[in-house]
Amino acid sequence: MLTKAELPECPVATTVQLIGSKWKLLIMRNLLARPWRFNELHKNLEGISQKVLTDSLRSMEEDGIITRTVYPEVPPRVEYALSELGESMRPIIKAMEAWGADYKSR
Repeated sequence: MLTKAELPECPVATTVQLIGSKWKLLIMRNLLARPWRFNELHKNLEGISQKVLTDSLRSMEEDGIITRTVYPEVPPRVEYALSELGESMRPIIKAMEAWGADYKSR
């Protein structure tokens, strides 16, 4: 995780740095609907490796975009959800969804 001082000066570049990877955007897309468990995300995101999913989730948690909740059960249950900061991306991701649908319909 970069410190705020280490992030790019350009706000667009900062956003791309934080959520610009294909997998991070698709993880956020899923988390817009509800909290997900690791294996659910892994099965739903076709083509993602466990390592990339783990690294992406850790990075997004460190950046404050998602939360990780561990439930004290046996076996432990872990859920990932958007944080308040992550939720603030909802209109942007919805705009991307609308733009993509419009593009495909042309």
